[in-house]
Amino acid sequence: MLGAVLALTGCSAGADGASDKDAAAAADAGNGGGSDAKASAPSGRTDAKEPSKSVGTHIVRTARLSVRVKDVPRALADARSAAEEAGGIVGSETTDRDGHGRERTRVTLRVPQDAYEEVLERLSGGGRLLERTVTAQDVTDQVVDVDSRVRSQRASVARVRELMDRATKLSDVVTLEGELSRRQAELESLLARQASLKDRTTLATITLRLTAAPAPGTDDADAGPGLGDALAGGWHAFVAVLRWIVVVLAAVLPFAAVLAAGVLGWLRVLRPRLRGPVPAAEAGGGADGDDGSAGGGGTAGRG
Repeated sequence: MLGAVLALTGCSAGADGASDKDAAAAADAGNGGGSDAKASAPSGRTDAKEPSKSVGTHIVRTARLSVRVKDVPRALADARSAAEEAGGIVGSETTDRDGHGRERTRVTLRVPQDAYEEVLERLSGGGRLLERTVTAQDVTDQVVDVDSRVRSQRASVARVRELMDRATKLSDVVTLEGELSRRQAELESLLARQASLKDRTTLATITLRLTAAPAPGTDDADAGPGLGDALAGGWHAFVAVLRWIVVVLAAVLPFAAVLAAGVLGWLRVLRPRLRGPVPAAEAGGGADGDDGSAGGGGTAGRG
């Protein structure tokens, strides 16, 4: 029974395959040229998927590095070599000195995308890494949109040129020339944007900042303040406070002198005049009182 079932299954599968082939052959025979269209359909679907493979992903990569090195010129030469060996270029460069007289340099490097990570690691290991910032921006949609607009604009320019070749009236030629100039300007703008996107997605940008390490025996800013720094800071603060006190006193002194002169004039001149002269009765009573007290005292003494 098992053998019979297997035999029937094999026969049915063969019959289905044969029927499928026969159906396909009949369809080709009945449609005539339709077989060519069906044969080209798979290739058409493959072509439809092909642009997505060719477009891929377009990434704009940028990095910022800050590295402290012993010898800035030597580190700069190594950075240039790393970029040039990777097939990149060296962009802008700025060199100056900080407040302590140490040399520092800032340079921009453009390297291919496939060598971006390798160059980045090489530059980071050239000294003491202080800062590292890496960004990646997907601009695939922008690239696809600009490419499509460039193709459409080129076709538009070609159509206007064909119309100019057919034009016979001067007015039509003038109108078409103006339209052609406008469309060519738009095309050039799109081409410039396309070239910029291609450059940014082909070459990654690395901004490298190199600073010289402090000389041995000098205080490093990363080591924190010491006792000498604390004493110096306290002394500077004390001197600054004294200076401000002197400034405040110097500013207040004129007003204080005027106020003192006014108070003195009030006590010595204005106040006695406002009180007026002392009455004579009060002056005599005061004298009699004094004599009576003195006489009483004498009587008491005699008694």
